[in-house]
Amino acid sequence: MKIVTYPGKPFPLGAVWDGNGVNFTLYSENATGVDLCLFNTANDEVESARVPITELSEQIWHIYIPGLKPGQLYGYRVYGPYEPENGHRFNPNKLLADPYAKAVAGTVKWDDSLFGYQVGNPEEDLSFSETDNAAFVPKSVVVDHNFDWGDDKSPNIAYYNSVIYEAHVKGLTKLHPEIPEEIRGTYAAIAHPVTIAYLKDLGITAIELMPVHDFLSDRHLIDEGLTNYWGYNTISFFAPDARYASCSVLGEQVIEFKNMVKELHKAGIEVILDVVYNHTGEGSHMGPTLSFRGIDNSSYYRLVDDDKRYYMDYTGTGNTLNANLPNVLRLMMDSLRYWIIDMHVDGFRFDLAATLARELHEVNRLSAFFDIIHQDPTISRVKLIAEPWDLGEGGYQVGKFPSGWAEWNGKYRDSIRDYWSGAESTLAEFADRITGSSDLYKSYRRPSASINFITAHDGFTLNDLVSYNEKHNEANGEGNNDGESHNRSWNCGVEGPTDDEAINKLRDKQKRNFLTTLFLSQGVPMLVAGDEMSRSQQGNNNAYCQDNEISWINWGNMDKDLQAFTRKLINLRKTHASFSRKNWFKGQPVKSDGIADIAWFLPNGAEMSDDNWSHDFAKSVAFFLNGLGLYSVDAEGNKIVDDSFYIIFNAHHEPLSYKLPKKDYAQDWELLIDTSKNQVDEITGKFKAEDTIQIAGQSVVLLQHQLIHNGETKQY
Repeated sequence: MKIVTYPGKPFPLGAVWDGNGVNFTLYSENATGVDLCLFNTANDEVESARVPITELSEQIWHIYIPGLKPGQLYGYRVYGPYEPENGHRFNPNKLLADPYAKAVAGTVKWDDSLFGYQVGNPEEDLSFSETDNAAFVPKSVVVDHNFDWGDDKSPNIAYYNSVIYEAHVKGLTKLHPEIPEEIRGTYAAIAHPVTIAYLKDLGITAIELMPVHDFLSDRHLIDEGLTNYWGYNTISFFAPDARYASCSVLGEQVIEFKNMVKELHKAGIEVILDVVYNHTGEGSHMGPTLSFRGIDNSSYYRLVDDDKRYYMDYTGTGNTLNANLPNVLRLMMDSLRYWIIDMHVDGFRFDLAATLARELHEVNRLSAFFDIIHQDPTISRVKLIAEPWDLGEGGYQVGKFPSGWAEWNGKYRDSIRDYWSGAESTLAEFADRITGSSDLYKSYRRPSASINFITAHDGFTLNDLVSYNEKHNEANGEGNNDGESHNRSWNCGVEGPTDDEAINKLRDKQKRNFLTTLFLSQGVPMLVAGDEMSRSQQGNNNAYCQDNEISWINWGNMDKDLQAFTRKLINLRKTHASFSRKNWFKGQPVKSDGIADIAWFLPNGAEMSDDNWSHDFAKSVAFFLNGLGLYSVDAEGNKIVDDSFYIIFNAHHEPLSYKLPKKDYAQDWELLIDTSKNQVDEITGKFKAEDTIQIAGQSVVLLQHQLIHNGETKQY
């Protein structure tokens, strides 16, 4: 096959079709040569053409080939020294994926030829493999970037109005009986009207998708009949994983993903991607050579200073991408901009984000990664959410990320779980957590910096959190030694009921307690898909490798009562600004009524003093939220003046009597939520100032005082 070539241009990076041909570019600082390999099908064992790239500009190899079209399959072979001890692992026997590929056809088929060294050789990775791997690696795909977005635009929902729904593309819809079977578990299934109607009815404003970047399933998992279900093992930071596509994968998966975003946007739902820029799927020095390692190992990874054969590992996966290097930063920023500009996503959740802040061995919140994002006019304007920790020393950085960032608030999760489990905890911390964690974020951010969650994909589901004393990860094949070792939130055998019916009622109540706490807390609530319907993983708290019914949502077994209760809570939050304040509480009187914006009370109806905070009242507390001056905005843009609320938390097993505040705060109250009751519609009750109300053991009560009645502001 005769190939006509031209020098092409060094930018943009990747493979770009201009309507007449394709420009290919590849960054490699230490390579001595690069071959572009073209393929006819994804299963080809030998390339149809191998074209040497001779043009090199500023460490970027580039070539232009006229006549090539979208759907063209390709990869690279890169020449250079094979010196692992010096950080170089070039091996032209290995076909390599383009780091900038916008689509990938196929998945890795595990074989010894995927490794740059001779598997089984006594010298291990210091040996050199001469076996070709082209038959076993996926091929990069040239794509057509044209797409009819119409009038699509981001819903651009303010953080404080956001309700985030963490979901897995496949797990969300794989068992949904009302979605056509041929598209279940795909991007198209999320775009289906049934899915979107459910999300709208529930009231979520943003779906946060677990990793969709093309990823690798580890060999040991495949050998054991398992897979990397969660996807935290990226190989391509630009390509939507083809396993979640219902169509052909010669670029069509890109169109399917874009259509999903477009349909969600039409419904007013934002799309946030969980992204993994801290490491790649190539693993440790004993891992395969699939892309970055063979393109230029030392120019992508953090290597041990005094022995570059090995990788710095802050992620527990074997390697760490070196975000201190300009070309790696460029890769990350180009990827983020691509997903925003070309794919129209609305934000990102950064896995193990503390790793990206590391300069040398320290975590520095002012590292180059954050500096670049802060000044970037595109990236800085979308939602940026950090998982603010990694596995290295000093890696727990909750509360320390820069302005403009929100964070998964691990301290919120731990505090709320401790409270409802009856564990010893301080009232002051509980109060901090449900009012936005001002101790963590107040210096230069707002309450919306706190992404509040009770559960996440990593750990027990909500149902299992209140149902299992111990984890049950036997299906993972690690002797039940993986995952969180201790369930800190449920201990049904210590106090409380012993018969099955009473235990089940208590579990249901605890689920309502957790959800009520979550949605009435200041900050941004994140709900894990299925928690609202009592999804169970049968006690597995580390289902990363379970691509089966353990992880998929069972829509035929929905807890309709809990789902309705969750929908009510979300609607309450969205229609009352008291639960999603833009700014911090001041604890001072609101000028128009002389009553503080927040006030804390003891069971006898007296306001708490400074001394009370130092005593152990951690199992029960009540507080008043002054709604005067607050308002929400309805779908038509009308301002809705808010009401005042009184919330009572009781984590004791026994009921407590609470005297309501004096009439200075409100003359009358109406019961909206009582988590001790099962049916949503059963909640009724009216009370006057200084009435005594019985609060059932382990429950939450929410009372409302309407500030607007018959069009007039009510008097206190």
